[in-house]
Amino acid sequence: MEEEAASESTEKRPGAILFMCGMNSIRSPMAEALAKSMLPKGTYVASAGVRTGERDPFVDVVLDEVGLSLGRRQPQTLDELEDDYFDLIVTLAPEAHHAALELTRSLSVDVSYWPTPDPSVARGTREQILSAYREVRDHLKTLIEKRLA
Repeated sequence: MEEEAASESTEKRPGAILFMCGMNSIRSPMAEALAKSMLPKGTYVASAGVRTGERDPFVDVVLDEVGLSLGRRQPQTLDELEDDYFDLIVTLAPEAHHAALELTRSLSVDVSYWPTPDPSVARGTREQILSAYREVRDHLKTLIEKRLA
């Protein structure tokens, strides 16, 4: 009985997850780093953007605060992904959601939209801007815990 319950719960958990946002510079790499730290080791997690973006140094700061790092990872687009098979695509911005729906028209892939604010629009002091990035980090962590972990 216990083995059946364990296998049922792992069958429902996606084995390969792609996080998508506009430029793969803030929200989706943050979600990727968080998910890699929270999900079982066998789960494949990647992220990509609809367009090419630049790495955002504030992401490094707020991930470092929770003991995570992007390492040398640079933003990438969907076309640059090494693997293109995913059980679940999580979109974090409207532009990414539309692109994912278009991409998966003929594929059997679940697409889930998690509206996530863009912290790069925050203005003010460095601390106020970092606060906006922390809110996004914590928002994504909560969603990953509730919906994927």
